[in-house]
Amino acid sequence: MAPVEFVKGHGTENDFVLLPDAEAELDLTPSRVRALCDRRGGIGGDGVLRLVHSSHAPEGVDTGGTEWFMDYRNADGSVAEMCGNGIRVFVRYLLDRALVDGTEVAVATRGGVRRVRVDGDRLTVDMGPAASPVLPAAPSVSVGERTWPATGVLVPNPHAVVFVADLAQAGPLREPPAVAPHAAFPDGVNVEFVVERGPDHVAMRVHERGVGETRSCGTGACAVAWAWRRHEGRDPDTGTLRVDVPGGTVWVTERPDGHLELSGAAVLVAEGELDARWWQHQA
Repeated sequence: MAPVEFVKGHGTENDFVLLPDAEAELDLTPSRVRALCDRRGGIGGDGVLRLVHSSHAPEGVDTGGTEWFMDYRNADGSVAEMCGNGIRVFVRYLLDRALVDGTEVAVATRGGVRRVRVDGDRLTVDMGPAASPVLPAAPSVSVGERTWPATGVLVPNPHAVVFVADLAQAGPLREPPAVAPHAAFPDGVNVEFVVERGPDHVAMRVHERGVGETRSCGTGACAVAWAWRRHEGRDPDTGTLRVDVPGGTVWVTERPDGHLELSGAAVLVAEGELDARWWQHQA
């Protein structure tokens, strides 16, 4: 078999294994994704980004005339709609390999076409508008004996945002926090715990569905910014919110048209080839 190339990268320490697979020839099974993301038996990462030519995107994905499709998988092998940190890593790879040029790059995702603006080391993603999901009842999140009201947000990944007095109240986040009602998010949900640090400045921790606690979450930061501007009657005017995550800092701007823009760095760390026997064994 031909060598399977990989690149390791991260956005504010939300890390990914990127597989260049323009013709969608790799049999990317859930077991292979899990093996790649394993931090002891594989490369290690919060997810897998497969770089596919848009002509080979899955049926039903609107590629909008773009050249490249980001096929994103969570660390447990499940498919996700979008990844705000991942798409910055994806575009950084495209730029470094001269597969695209210019200061704006459009990428197809399962959550729609996303446009990424390039300004040196910083990449800014138009994440589109956020929306409130239709829920059977007001959601809540519980950790141990504590329960908080939650704000449901779609970006388009589902999120439940809670405002807490101290980020330590989230606990170790080794297991998914309890979210009620159980029918609110049938496909799972990312849960963000948020504290206010100052004017236009918050900090957060996140448990991502299919992954666990991660060092950063791009769609989660956007969900937090959207919920923060509407929390406790705050006027949802436009502006930029600084969001500190365990892996660094990102910025989210809400434009007058309701679109959220996520800004931050993306770093490529290493590249190589997977051992053919290892790859075959993971199938």
